[in-house]
Amino acid sequence: MDIFAILTLIGGLALFLYGMSVMGAGLEKISGGKLERILERLTSNPLKAVLLGAGVTAVIQSSSATTVMVVGFVNSGIMKLSQAIGIIMGANVGTTITSWLLSLTGIEGDSLLIKLLKPSSFSPVLALVGIILFMSGKNSRKKDVGEIFLGFAVLMFGMESMSGAVKPLADVPEFTNILTMFRNPFLGILAGAILTAIIQSSSASVGILQALSVTGVFTYGAVIPIVMGQNIGTCVTAMLSSVGASKNAKRTAFVHLYFNIIGTIIFLLCYYLLDAVFRFSFADDTVGAAGIAVIHSIFNIFTTLVLLPATKLLERLAYLTIPEASDEGNADEFPLLDDRFLATPSFAIEQCYTVARQMAKLSGQSFLSAMELLSGYSKSAAKHVIELENTIDRYEDRLRAYLTRLNSGNLAYADSQNVSTLLHCITDLERISDHAVNVVEAVQEMKKRELSFSKKAVEEMTVFGNAVADILDRAIGAFITGDEALARSVEPLEEVIDELDKSVKKRHVKRLRKGKCTIELGLVLSDIATNYERVADHCSNIAVYMIQVQDGQLEEHEYINSLRGDNSDEFEIQVAGLGQKYMLP
Repeated sequence: MDIFAILTLIGGLALFLYGMSVMGAGLEKISGGKLERILERLTSNPLKAVLLGAGVTAVIQSSSATTVMVVGFVNSGIMKLSQAIGIIMGANVGTTITSWLLSLTGIEGDSLLIKLLKPSSFSPVLALVGIILFMSGKNSRKKDVGEIFLGFAVLMFGMESMSGAVKPLADVPEFTNILTMFRNPFLGILAGAILTAIIQSSSASVGILQALSVTGVFTYGAVIPIVMGQNIGTCVTAMLSSVGASKNAKRTAFVHLYFNIIGTIIFLLCYYLLDAVFRFSFADDTVGAAGIAVIHSIFNIFTTLVLLPATKLLERLAYLTIPEASDEGNADEFPLLDDRFLATPSFAIEQCYTVARQMAKLSGQSFLSAMELLSGYSKSAAKHVIELENTIDRYEDRLRAYLTRLNSGNLAYADSQNVSTLLHCITDLERISDHAVNVVEAVQEMKKRELSFSKKAVEEMTVFGNAVADILDRAIGAFITGDEALARSVEPLEEVIDELDKSVKKRHVKRLRKGKCTIELGLVLSDIATNYERVADHCSNIAVYMIQVQDGQLEEHEYINSLRGDNSDEFEIQVAGLGQKYMLP
């Protein structure tokens, strides 16, 4: 084996790993976070959890990604440890699909069907289709499909390159001598575990073993322990992911480790005991890529069937490793914003929306509470509004930091738009709580100076406040539910509130001229009215952003202009109706 063969091997390995990464990323994007939401909701019984874990892993082609996601679910409190165990088992079964796809490189035959099934025949076609979709696709979904095809083609090309480069090693005595060491089960397990731990992918590790199998020097007896070790090595990803996580998340990672270790022990004990009795003739036969896929599948299915009834035992072992008493400590205020979810942007964005909805409720509550102080001031109520504002500030800071990190990754167009929308919305929600504090400070100033509005001013501010409460309810309701019709009802009310702001201030000036009001009260009233009007502006912004989510091509100014264009009659009717509803006395 010369230097050029070694370079070909290294290049093939690099292409293989890159292709697997690209294909996995494309599959993850096209799933749009739906698979993760299914995992989150449908794990009511162990068997269903196993099937879901297997299905999701088969689609995204990565048991490590599934397991890390599950660790994140448990860490954020979305899922219980008992629910996670079944998914972990299913992930091990689902990852065997990759080895079967890679086994196609070992197909031999002269028939047309066999030739068409060989990766060397269909990979170029997939690459061509993939690059056409990727380069010419106008929407992100076509680009994602193209990325999947390209990733698979590169993966298969890398596999073929590796196989071609290592084939001459069959005639190298030193290479053959090294492989004889792996006939020792412990060394085989160790080799498989170390290789997988380094590249952090059992699918890739098995693929490398399948590529090496073309040398013809691997036997079934030597490969079985290596495959067992590869399953143990893949636990490293979940173990690393659990660092710094909650105790339950750490237990989830240990369940994954114990499942593979116990499965390996049981499987190898059964194999060697039966081999001692029946003397398996296939043990010394040369194994190919398909044979390795068979071993990989049998082991994972066998382990799942044996340990599925023992989920309570695995859970108990995890609790013995991480005792219940050590679960003390400060809980994360925002467990849904788990860093593990950043690897699956669509799902991470869903988590951000959930947290932002909580923020929206608090923001609306803060301003409504502030308005209530106008009719009856209390220190505790004022303090509550300020505490809410501080809480909302923490929401905004944490969400903004998380979304910024998310936005720095390779996002699909739709995900990028959602991130942008969320960043805009949380800014408006935070500003609403700021205005709530401004109103509290204005009321406190009135209390300090022993000022009070006239009966007429109270009546006007009550109508004004009712309109603001209405627009808050509409905008925040649209944000929480995604109701586009509700979002479209915000802008007409915002127009009415603009007029209310002008009218309230004009009426005050008239009272001031007649000596029925003071300058000090006028300043306070003007300050409160300005805060009311600005809250309506922020509600309008939120509503427009929610409409843009439904219509990705719509720009903010385009929407506002359209209300005064083709749809002006309908818009004016709505404005007139709301103006009648919130008419000043």
